[in-house]
Amino acid sequence: MSMYGANPDELEHLGLTLTRQIDAVNGVLGTVGGVLRSTTWMGPARERFVGEWDSSFTSALQRLTEAFDAAGADCRRRAGELRRVMGAA
Repeated sequence: MSMYGANPDELEHLGLTLTRQIDAVNGVLGTVGGVLRSTTWMGPARERFVGEWDSSFTSALQRLTEAFDAAGADCRRRAGELRRVMGAA
């Protein structure tokens, strides 16, 4: 038998899990950024890495937090709608 839809409790859990990962990604941004700034390192390799970190890496991680936030909210909203439709709200 095939299933169409979702288990609201599991969908809610997925949404909360996605949202919680925002703190982990922000932790990476803060930790790596802080250590990078305090590391004694001179030369073109450092300049390249800092340039990539400041542009590509941080923007990619920030987009990831935005995606986790949107997807987490969507999962929680859908779980609530499923509960409402099922009469469990």
